Amino acid sequence: MQYLVAAVVLVGLLGLVNLLLTVGVIRRLRSQSLPPSMPVEGLSPGARVPQFAATSTSGEPISDELLSGPAMVGFFSRGCQPCKDLLPFFVERARGTSDAVLAVVVADPGEDSAADVERLAEVARVVTEAPQGPLQTAFKVNGYPTVITIDAGDTVVSSGRPMETGSWPGARTWRRCARGRSPSSRAHTRPAANS
Repeated sequence: MQYLVAAVVLVGLLGLVNLLLTVGVIRRLRSQSLPPSMPVEGLSPGARVPQFAATSTSGEPISDELLSGPAMVGFFSRGCQPCKDLLPFFVERARGTSDAVLAVVVADPGEDSAADVERLAEVARVVTEAPQGPLQTAFKVNGYPTVITIDAGDTVVSSGRPMETGSWPGARTWRRCARGRSPSSRAHTRPAANS
């Protein structure tokens, strides 16, 4: 009988130790799995609009002078689900503003971005370029979608997570598509910026 009591107490103690270790491991995993804070995408608020020159899809020359007043610049990537989710809200917001609106559609050579370009061309001057193109470099964009708002003094007001008002369906779970990956393998995180 003494052996039975000792065995039950030993099994109970082992179960308690196992429970404590499991709780400790779970707490450790939770603290390590928190996503790192997202760095600001694009130019930092307070930065001046950089000099740039491009040609819109309609053949119109576009430069930093276009943005010499209140403006909104959106960067969208073909094959990026958060970009597809944001696009109608960007168009709606652009339609409701008198500010200059520039939209940059990033697509690999051979990707068909005509539908996105056509939709954006209704409300914005549209530029298409390959990943890591000159506008993305000038505005320091590393992930998509990125929306940059500029005030009348050519200064960036906000940059990064688009339209943080929460007015679009993906606002709470928004993640960015990484640049430089094929649409089928795009991760929803972005590599660290090389500054």
